[in-house]
Amino acid sequence: MKKLFFILLLFVTVPGWAQQTENYTNFSLELETDSVHDMHAIQLSQQEVEIKTIGKDPWIYTKFLKTSIGSASVILSFEYFCPKGLDIFQIYFGVPASEKRTKMVRNFGLAEGWVGYTIDLSTDLRTWGKVGDRLRIDFGNKAGVEIHIRNLLLRPMSEREISVAAKREEKVMKEAKMEIRLKDYLSKNFAAKILGVKVEDTEIIVTGNKASNEAYYLCEVAPYQDVTEEVHFEDSILIKSNLFQEKIKRYVKRNGILYDRLLSKWVIAQKTDNGYHLMSHAHYPDEIKSLYDLPKEVAKGRKGIGGFSTNRGHTSDLDDLGITSATVNIWFTKFMFTSPAPGRIEHMYNGKSYYFREKEVAQFDSTFLLTARKGIVTAGILLIDKAEKCPDPLIGKLLQHPDMDPAGIYSMPNMTNPESVDCYAAALDFLASRYSRPDKKYGRLNHWIMHNEVDAGWEWTNMGEKTASIFMDTYIKSMRLCYAIARKYNPHAEVFITLTHYWGWTSHPRFYPSKDLMEILIQYGKSEGDFEWAMAHHPYPQSLDEPKTWLDKQVDYTFNSPKITFKNLEVLNAWIKLPEVLYKGKTKRTLWLSENGTNSKTYSEQDLKEQAAGFAYTWKKMAVLDGIDGFQWHNWYDNRGEGGLRIGLRRFPDDEQSPGGVKPVWHAFKAADTKDENHVFDPYKSVIGITDWKEVLFTGTIRK
Repeated sequence: MKKLFFILLLFVTVPGWAQQTENYTNFSLELETDSVHDMHAIQLSQQEVEIKTIGKDPWIYTKFLKTSIGSASVILSFEYFCPKGLDIFQIYFGVPASEKRTKMVRNFGLAEGWVGYTIDLSTDLRTWGKVGDRLRIDFGNKAGVEIHIRNLLLRPMSEREISVAAKREEKVMKEAKMEIRLKDYLSKNFAAKILGVKVEDTEIIVTGNKASNEAYYLCEVAPYQDVTEEVHFEDSILIKSNLFQEKIKRYVKRNGILYDRLLSKWVIAQKTDNGYHLMSHAHYPDEIKSLYDLPKEVAKGRKGIGGFSTNRGHTSDLDDLGITSATVNIWFTKFMFTSPAPGRIEHMYNGKSYYFREKEVAQFDSTFLLTARKGIVTAGILLIDKAEKCPDPLIGKLLQHPDMDPAGIYSMPNMTNPESVDCYAAALDFLASRYSRPDKKYGRLNHWIMHNEVDAGWEWTNMGEKTASIFMDTYIKSMRLCYAIARKYNPHAEVFITLTHYWGWTSHPRFYPSKDLMEILIQYGKSEGDFEWAMAHHPYPQSLDEPKTWLDKQVDYTFNSPKITFKNLEVLNAWIKLPEVLYKGKTKRTLWLSENGTNSKTYSEQDLKEQAAGFAYTWKKMAVLDGIDGFQWHNWYDNRGEGGLRIGLRRFPDDEQSPGGVKPVWHAFKAADTKDENHVFDPYKSVIGITDWKEVLFTGTIRK
């Protein structure tokens, strides 16, 4: 069994996500490094403590309180990084520790990035919180556990938390009913059908069969409307014959803008005394006339770089490594504004002006121009920051999902009102119009990765605690919105769903198994019209820390495998070819391994060998996996913000010995798919424990 090893880092500054409580008193909790059990604790700096668990009962005390916390400070909050998850997190109030005065959190959950976490202690503190009191914090029951935690403090409830608590019961009941209606809607076999939606320059053509002589209406469903919850729609047209074709004006004045109905879907409904009743599934556009007749650009090979930008340096790697594809992070909320100012570019969308800061836009121009010149196919990763991180507060308010929990790193886009949808669409339109020009004046952005690791949405694409069905209903709206706008300019643009390696099962109580989300996406395509979505999968080894992926135990060779890692890539390769997964039942969808790599635990010779061996093992497996179209290595450089991982092709940019220096895995990556591949790869056979590369291949049958 693979040994786990965790490091704990604690910072005692107030976290950015808790700043909404700045008018109240926050009590930073310091750790007493001499009051520990079954762990080592070292004070690395004034604000940082490193802890390594060495037994089955690891705990540490906080320092004694110097002031009373008061009755309002009932929220224990912190941020943590823990790729493997923690079985138990337990707090003891007072000395000596007693099971009668404790708070336990089970299935603490994994975190492969910094995640905020809060624990409500309002019913647990009572007599605790006086001068001289302290907490004991227990971290599970395993030796060799590694977890990073920072910003540990006690604070009052925020206004949002108070509001959420007051509305929780009502919201839970409302969403429970929506869940039932969504599942019924998707599984229902309606007699009436929308047969096609075609978007032309100035009109939209909807064809269908209402399959009844009763009075039915063709209704427009805007992106900010929930088709199963609405009884009134933005527009309705009486259908005059069973087999019908309606030509509808594409642009209409609505909500203070000239709205583009390209973004809407259409449904057949019957008018009742209580509003409209659905008689068909809704249907999105099947055909979108593009402004430009651009050629389809396909990567010439499978080697790619993740998180590429020309401002990171070493752009010569594009040629040296034979890079044919790249992903680019786009935090558009960081440079989008609602008002003009010097140094901002105006973009008119639907008759309304939005503004984008020239400095950041110029950097993206530089990146996409370089990749375009070299024939590298790119995909932008669309990330929506928390409102508090947006330089324009109104942009933050418009784009952050209203149910986003502060624990999330990024937000699901807000698709709940016309103003927010227009703002989001304007950002996408700015990017698509700029980077789809036939002359490539600013470069080319080919494809769109919709947010990040949505099966771990609580962490990376947060919209609060939602069921998988309700989460995906909003996520698919975001995908379809981007798809419509991208195809408005580029007839070959694809939108990618982005997933972790947790395929058939996850231990995190707020994550979703990837396979569940994919089945929902496929069901929406069957019900509301298929579109050319693609997959951006992240098949890291079972443990991000461990490069020896051939040792992974939480995998099998079935379509229900708990995880899909490098070890069982054959499963993903077979799944993407299933008839029910094919685009319109005919065409294999694009599959990129858009964020993945192996780690070097240190820069020791052995650790660097194991990192390179992990890549060589993976690449040799991929030789026979023709369903995989791209492999984008993450991270290009080792990154200090990734919880101690050294997963890059190059060392830390601030490494003392060789800043940004190449690692052995860089040379292995360079040799892949060249005449030097076996010469460079073969020495790693002994690390893997094989004598022939055929031994890494799975030759059996993938079972359902």
